[in-house]
Amino acid sequence: MSLLEQAFGANAALAMGLLAALGSGLLIGLERERHKGRGHRGGRELEPAGLRTFTISALAGALAHGMAVPGLVAVGALAVTVLAAMAYFRSSERDPGLTTEMALLATYLIGVLCVQAPLLGAPAAVTLTALLSARTALHRFATRLLREDELHDGLLLAALVLVVLPIMPTEPLPWLAGMKAHSMMGLLLLLLGLQAVGYVALRLLGAQTGLALSGLMSGLVSSTATIATMGHRAKAEPHLQLACASGAVMSTAATWLQACLMLFAMAPQAAGKFLPLGAAGMLVAGAAGLLLARQARRGIKDGRVSAPTKPQQGGPLRLKEAALIALLLSAVAVLVSWAEKKFGSSGLFAAVMLAGLADAHSPVASLAGLAQAGQIDQGLMCKGVLAAIASNSLTRAVTAWLTGGRRFALIVAGVLLSSWALAAAALWLILRP
Repeated sequence: MSLLEQAFGANAALAMGLLAALGSGLLIGLERERHKGRGHRGGRELEPAGLRTFTISALAGALAHGMAVPGLVAVGALAVTVLAAMAYFRSSERDPGLTTEMALLATYLIGVLCVQAPLLGAPAAVTLTALLSARTALHRFATRLLREDELHDGLLLAALVLVVLPIMPTEPLPWLAGMKAHSMMGLLLLLLGLQAVGYVALRLLGAQTGLALSGLMSGLVSSTATIATMGHRAKAEPHLQLACASGAVMSTAATWLQACLMLFAMAPQAAGKFLPLGAAGMLVAGAAGLLLARQARRGIKDGRVSAPTKPQQGGPLRLKEAALIALLLSAVAVLVSWAEKKFGSSGLFAAVMLAGLADAHSPVASLAGLAQAGQIDQGLMCKGVLAAIASNSLTRAVTAWLTGGRRFALIVAGVLLSSWALAAAALWLILRP
């Protein structure tokens, strides 16, 4: 039996709620009290609500709920709202903002929540306090750091996640090789989310992070396109060849990472089988990319090469590329499923390798859908994914040679081959009798 139960008996839960409300009100009130000292008239802003007011508001909410009088919580909320409105009209000429008044009402509601669920009320108070104290940082982010296109893309991504994804059908679609529209939309959102994460990382870390990070993030969208971009720059600026090679190599690490993420998103049970293979591929490609980046940084420190590239211009989301990938996923899913039913495993590998010449994402998604539906086993899925990556590696090696020249291509092809070979060796060890 706890101390509260010993002291208050049946009212122990109410006592816990009152204590949580008291702490919540004090926490929020402390932040508002400090805010009052950063204002007008000799360094003090004559705001009506401070430490005591917020603490009383939270306790009032807790008591209103704890007394269990019908309608008392609503009446209390109305009273707090009226008092906050009166305070706003008195101070609107000095401070037209509504932050303190809205925070006072929110504190009352947090007090109510503390009695209902103390483990929710206390975190809500901490969140509100953090939001209030981050006023300057949030204002700077909204007005100086956040661009219009970034806000647009962020709202679009939020709409897709919160509005479109929940209404997507969850039943398997026969014409889509048994895959679910909900899973396909989730996969599309995963691609968009990876784009956003990469963009934010580049914005936060700046251009000094170099081509390696740029290649890793861009490789989450298209490793082939990343290698082509890096190759063109390596040929145009030979002194940046190692830096460009590090970006191209890191994009191959992103391919292994993305394959693991796609499998976990679409076939979580089968994804565990592929995880050691993906880890092996990422280990080789990532280590090689970091080594090349280190050599490139030495050249930058010595003044022999120019500074790394800046992050991409425009918004974080590349909707056109994501939409094309989604269409390609659907087409390849149908092709792979048809080949598996028509010709068995041999037809499956032929279709996977053919699709892999254009893009590695699509056959991986198709194989994940087949494995989740039980049409192929986990071992065959892993073999198919390796076949798709091998086929796509051939395309990437040729792209590196055509865009970046012989030396650039040898570096990229060497990493592609070694990472795939280690992954294949890991699969052989797993599947051997």
